[in-house]
Amino acid sequence: MAELHVELVAADRQVWSGEASLVVARTSSGDIGVMPGHQPLLGVLQSGPVTIRTTGESGDGTVVAAVHGGFISFADNKLSLLAEIAELSDEIDVQRAERALERAKSEADAAAERRADVRLRAVTGVH
Repeated sequence: MAELHVELVAADRQVWSGEASLVVARTSSGDIGVMPGHQPLLGVLQSGPVTIRTTGESGDGTVVAAVHGGFISFADNKLSLLAEIAELSDEIDVQRAERALERAKSEADAAAERRADVRLRAVTGVH
């Protein structure tokens, strides 16, 4: 099976790196799926879950991350996701995210509400 090398990097750290058969991310043009052999691309990431279908030594599986802003770039079967903020779903404290969502709603802070909602969707798998 063909693979692409994926690097998910936040401003402060490397979040995930490995081989994948498919990556789905939200861009300013809509959701995009990237598979091995995809045409080169450069896009602007929007807040949303990123789903990575993993392959290789770690086995087949799925990695989900909450990503907020940044860029996506693909060429020569190498995909780079350069995010302002990114958290893997297993790093997200659900109760804290729920509290943040409620606080954002009560303060009418649309940006904070969107961030909290994306974090919860990354954990629950609802996209």
